[in-house]
Amino acid sequence: MTTIDTDQRIRDRLQELAGEIERWTDQEGIQPTKIPSLTLIRNSEVTNAVHMIYEPAICLVAQGRKQVLLGQESYEYGPLDYFLVSVDLPISGQVIDADHEHPYLAVRLDLDPAQILQMVQETELQAAASPAKRALCVSRTDLGLTDAMLRLVRLLETPDHIDVLAPLLIREILYRIWQDQQGDILRQLAVTGSNTSRVAGVIKQIKQHYDQPLRIEELAAAASMSSSSLHRYFKEVTGMSPLQYQKQVRLQEARRLLLSEAADAAEVGYRVGYESPSQFSREYARLFGLPPISDIKRLRECPVVI
Repeated sequence: MTTIDTDQRIRDRLQELAGEIERWTDQEGIQPTKIPSLTLIRNSEVTNAVHMIYEPAICLVAQGRKQVLLGQESYEYGPLDYFLVSVDLPISGQVIDADHEHPYLAVRLDLDPAQILQMVQETELQAAASPAKRALCVSRTDLGLTDAMLRLVRLLETPDHIDVLAPLLIREILYRIWQDQQGDILRQLAVTGSNTSRVAGVIKQIKQHYDQPLRIEELAAAASMSSSSLHRYFKEVTGMSPLQYQKQVRLQEARRLLLSEAADAAEVGYRVGYESPSQFSREYARLFGLPPISDIKRLRECPVVI
């Protein structure tokens, strides 16, 4: 079978997947399903950039295109691509190709590292240690992965079968990514003591204590690394330093608090770990484009759904 024939079969599956997403989505944005780790995404117009902590997941686009920024790195993906993240990463994302006749339609499957480890243990897959890699990639999908994702979404038609069949289909999806050229991103999470798994542990610590001073020596010791090694591997995996990562977490939490509570900017800045209101306002504006009060006013007037 030629590459052209295979691509056409993938496009046919994606067209079917787009139909299923439209069938199960009745509003804009991210919509949960009866499969807990599966969400469907629909946007009928181009969106502004939205900042978020993106947890481990695979996203397969059936229609439209999206752009994601990780620090200074830009990633763009659409049909025939999948987007993979293996550790929690602070990113911004926006839909760049969508309209009411051809909305952006995508499937997101959250990934549980425990499922990856279980698959490795039960199937005796090999996961050799290798250099740390960026925990985010855009890769070309294949027919097997696209078909497995389509079958998972179609399982929504028979909810009584979800408990038995969904875990099998999710395992198939994980296996197909594992075998892909970008599968090393998953494989490193399954290697005990790998630099990627150690960085994942440090990320967990930073997120849990984001409002506290960052003590690199303590984080490095807990990860069984030197401070210089932690800096190097953390940046290789996340694209930023531990301090830059903490800053992103702090500012995104501050934005959430300002949107959900009647608190002033200075108070929120203190709550997320800033000692200086001016520094908080300056760094907030650098990330989100406007100072806290102006940014929250803009969001309340023009809420973004993505």
